[in-house]
Amino acid sequence: MDDNGMRKKKQGTHNDRENEKTQIIIPGDKLGVIEEYVPGQGTFTNDGNIISSVIGKKEISPKTRSISIGPARPLTMPTLGSLVEGQVTSVQDKMANIRILKVGEKIPSGFFTGVIHISTASDDYVKVMPFVCKPGDIVRAKVISDKNRTYQLSTAEKNLGVIHGFCSRCGGSLFKRGRILQCNTCQNTEERKTANDYGNGAQ
Repeated sequence: MDDNGMRKKKQGTHNDRENEKTQIIIPGDKLGVIEEYVPGQGTFTNDGNIISSVIGKKEISPKTRSISIGPARPLTMPTLGSLVEGQVTSVQDKMANIRILKVGEKIPSGFFTGVIHISTASDDYVKVMPFVCKPGDIVRAKVISDKNRTYQLSTAEKNLGVIHGFCSRCGGSLFKRGRILQCNTCQNTEERKTANDYGNGAQ
């Protein structure tokens, strides 16, 4: 290998190390193997692999040959009590899945999803979840549990629920007409559990 090739190889190794220093590690990322490293803070082992259990940056101690997870710059992610906005991706009789698009007024640092169960959808009786929301709708919800990083959401409060709905027949926007929602395109009417500021949120 000529001098130019050696320089490029060294530069590539240096860049890889710099990228590794700045890379954000999330829970579940594989960090190394126990034959080479000692698991440190913020890690656990599984089948001989060292796995991250927290969000942060990978830190390797040359002296102890240990891998640990150090603090990273603050990330925007849902936490217990957070108000989030998201899009409904799927709806079943008893639950709806939500892609979280905003945490408070900020864009989340990563891909997060949540679940609204029918028991936390409304203070009123709800027969099935399609009366609460439908795929494509934008909802505002509160995180009521983040156990095991599974975000359980509630839309029961008056300021929570669908903030912008879409017609399940033609895909047009739904506008509030009294207690029902109506599509201006096809005149179809539908029912949702809406937030008290419906139509003033996401458009």
